Amino acid sequence: MLRYLIRRLLAAAVILLVISMITFFIFFALPSNPALLACGKTCSPSRLLEIKHSLGLDQSITTQYWEFFKGLFVGRDYGDASLIVHCHAPCLGISFQTDTPVLDTLLQDFPVDLSLALGAAVVFLILGVGLGVLAAVRKGRAADKIAVGAALVGVSLQIYFVGLLLMYVFVDKFSILPTPNYTPITQDPVAWFQGLILPWATLVILFLALYTRLSRSSMLEVLGEDYIRTARAKGLPARTVIIKHGLRAAITPIVTIFGMDLGSLIGGSAVITESVFGINGIGKLAVDSVTNSDLPVILGTTLFAATFIVLANVVVDMVYGIIDPRVRLA
Repeated sequence: MLRYLIRRLLAAAVILLVISMITFFIFFALPSNPALLACGKTCSPSRLLEIKHSLGLDQSITTQYWEFFKGLFVGRDYGDASLIVHCHAPCLGISFQTDTPVLDTLLQDFPVDLSLALGAAVVFLILGVGLGVLAAVRKGRAADKIAVGAALVGVSLQIYFVGLLLMYVFVDKFSILPTPNYTPITQDPVAWFQGLILPWATLVILFLALYTRLSRSSMLEVLGEDYIRTARAKGLPARTVIIKHGLRAAITPIVTIFGMDLGSLIGGSAVITESVFGINGIGKLAVDSVTNSDLPVILGTTLFAATFIVLANVVVDMVYGIIDPRVRLA
């Protein structure tokens, strides 16, 4: 198992290295003049040269990437002798807009996305798998038709529609819940929970449909296998056949999708949800950085999200190894 984990971690490190090279080239080599984006619209030629030198943009693209890569491990200094700004490791750069380390900004917004992702993921995974298994076991009956119909409706809905509808009903119309916002859980757990109920519900409604359909189709395929019929013929209880033999085999594709979804949500992919409810997370930060042409923040959010997606895949591979030991030999 240890060798299997080491192989997966090494593969993840190579993938992240390639992603960092590609994204750095896209954001710093393709723009005609990145220093001009940092300087602003009204920038004198002398000031432009100063910014190029202080940010290291007057060097070759390979040297720039090497300095960026070293900064991830040992930190980096920006500026000249008159004014030096230190970016501690892992350094993702200095924001053009705020002159602060990108990593500090990401870590400041990270608890928002972590709360959104984990809170919603626990609910839509448990409910989605449960409803999918129920629909597969009750194929053709009322429970199956209701679950499939609800899943189709959920897939058809959009985040901004569901979010605004929930806001109107629970906040504006009946005042059942407070206006969604983010309060650190260490500061006030009750306010943290109440402020995220509607964002969680919005994500759950959309992802629940996907996991219900996926669980149902995967479970139906497994229930048609010979070993399931053999287990039933031996007189094993229905619960044992479904959970121990059926669900364990059907869970593999669900684990794959869940790992990808959880990694992307933690990395800031819930940008529409954050925008609808006015919550400042990494997703909204990424959108604002694109609007402001803040290249270091764009690069930082991209690598931050990629890291969580790649790590989620490593965790998925480890779960595979637990579910099916044959995977470790691959």
